[in-house]
Amino acid sequence: MSAMAEPEHELDQIAKLIFQNECASKNSCLTSWNEGEEFASLGIGHFIWYPGASNKTFSESFPALLLFMQQQGEQLPAWLAAHPEQANPWSNRETFLAAYDGKKMHALRDFLIRSKATQATFMQQRLRASLPLLLKGLDQDAQQHIRQQFERVASSPMGMYVLMDYVNFKGEGTSLKERYQGKGWGLLQVLQYMSSDASGIATIKAFADAADAMLTRRVHLSPPERNEARWLSGWRKRLHTYVHEAEKPAQ
Repeated sequence: MSAMAEPEHELDQIAKLIFQNECASKNSCLTSWNEGEEFASLGIGHFIWYPGASNKTFSESFPALLLFMQQQGEQLPAWLAAHPEQANPWSNRETFLAAYDGKKMHALRDFLIRSKATQATFMQQRLRASLPLLLKGLDQDAQQHIRQQFERVASSPMGMYVLMDYVNFKGEGTSLKERYQGKGWGLLQVLQYMSSDASGIATIKAFADAADAMLTRRVHLSPPERNEARWLSGWRKRLHTYVHEAEKPAQ
């Protein structure tokens, strides 16, 4: 699909938008561990990195990012280069925060600052690989619906930003682990929920509305102890950027 091959300047713009969404464009946020979570969130996409022996409820992406960046010729910090697939060496948020100004963390943060473009390319590659995953196991009618909605979004204004950001933000939706009471919230579920046959900005609005519905459902079905309602307003602000960016005049 030609829409999947983003020109470099467009990929740079998408990277900046995702960095804004995840980190408010602050380099200090490139090495984070959010309160109440069992994993660190790293890089412009807040890629997940679990400590060893963790129960990995959500799909881990940081080790795969490190391998990709190494393959792309990026020089990893020395303590990571020999074993880029290693587990997060900090066992919990407290030890992570205590090490925030240490040598390992500084080296990691500096690496993530200088490799933002490669991180965006990794997200682009993930999106390219996502459509076959979304279609797997579906009947012909369901496959046709998913493909049509995917391509409709991809060809809309800022559609590739929307797809790249949402896959990075909430995943493909194909993992059975990433569901509450059997219901997911990833790209698959958003595209399944969409019923729009519109084009252009109307498609982006339909996607944002469907994503809002899926994330609201997630909060309602989530375990009460996770208190996921605290995140919903921030998630909605992120979805609002999809329409906002689509409505901007073309440069």
